Amino acid sequence: MDLQLSGQVAVVVGGARGMGRAIAEAFLAEGCSAVVLDRDLEVERVDSSGIGEGRLARSVSLVVDATDLAAMRGAEEEIRGRFGRCDHVVYAAAVGSGKFGMPFWGLEPADWGQVLQVNLLGAVNTAHAFAPNMAAARAGTLLFLASVAGQIGSQTDPPYSASKAGLINFAQCAAKDLAPSGVRVNTLCPGMVKTALNRSVYEAWAARVPAEERLSYEAWSAEKIQRLVPLGRWQDADDIAAMTVFLASPRAKNVTGQTINVDGGYVMHW
Repeated sequence: MDLQLSGQVAVVVGGARGMGRAIAEAFLAEGCSAVVLDRDLEVERVDSSGIGEGRLARSVSLVVDATDLAAMRGAEEEIRGRFGRCDHVVYAAAVGSGKFGMPFWGLEPADWGQVLQVNLLGAVNTAHAFAPNMAAARAGTLLFLASVAGQIGSQTDPPYSASKAGLINFAQCAAKDLAPSGVRVNTLCPGMVKTALNRSVYEAWAARVPAEERLSYEAWSAEKIQRLVPLGRWQDADDIAAMTVFLASPRAKNVTGQTINVDGGYVMHW
């Protein structure tokens, strides 16, 4: 399927690994130039480690911390100086508290700060850096990766859940502001995906339970999937990437302000 994205420029914040990396590769496969922004120094090796093999002239990596507004604005200027345009921005950066959150008072308020800074304010900084020129060009898309946890109040990590709920709400505000300029804003919510963050939830749980009750990661996740996911299987990074490029394409030209789940049926609104 030709999604009519060839020649466009896509920016993926948090694109060095995991779902962000899969999204960058998907944009490259559609003929876009892909710019990966990440605070991890590993991003410096992305171009030479296989992203979009054979298409490296169209992939660029920059070490940038999304929680630094000035740095994000500088990155936006650098991208426009290099490519002359920026068509699509995906915010895929996220962290968890690293602690098991049931009950919520098992965490301290101090455990919330970094999670909110990265998951919510980093996305706000990204929008502030990129949206004004998109609005001036009267074209483009913004997509924020949230989580099903932002819709159901997952008790496993309240700071993470709350940050993703805030992200969903901010995306709706941004969608309303940018719609008159033809810029579309949506939120994509993955369900159960094998990522380092998902495994960290398991590790926080395992550290809290007696050894005789402890399950392996594989057994813990299999039980959770069978209990919570109607389709009964993992989602994977390519599932998220496929929906991302579709939402960026003209085929989704009337989709804005929406929260779209790729979750195997985990969250169903009746």
